[in-house]
Amino acid sequence: MQITVAKNEEEEPVPEVWHSTFEAIVLQFVRGNYAISNQISGVAPVPSETTQQISKYIEDYGATLVPLPKEAWATSVSIWYGNHWSVLVDLFTEEEGASDLVLSTNVTETPRGYRFEIYMVYVP
Repeated sequence: MQITVAKNEEEEPVPEVWHSTFEAIVLQFVRGNYAISNQISGVAPVPSETTQQISKYIEDYGATLVPLPKEAWATSVSIWYGNHWSVLVDLFTEEEGASDLVLSTNVTETPRGYRFEIYMVYVP
């Protein structure tokens, strides 16, 4: 069953059309590039304050991020908030597999597709 984009105010799985963008974002984080800065189509530049927060949270967490495995999509979620989707992507580490860390992102619809704004990485 394909997971499509829905404007539903209930928690839904992350639409498959967004998976590759989130995988690219996390790959940049794995490489230590938290600013991203126009390297991924549709992803807004990450403000320096947010970049510092992400770096500190990951460092303080004390585990090594790994690229997103397919298992991440079984537990990651999105919810429509009237003008954007709030998306929580579960992150994985070398030491633990599924970790307590999540990537929080807002996704908006634009005439050219979707725009991803990275909000933070944290432990909920």
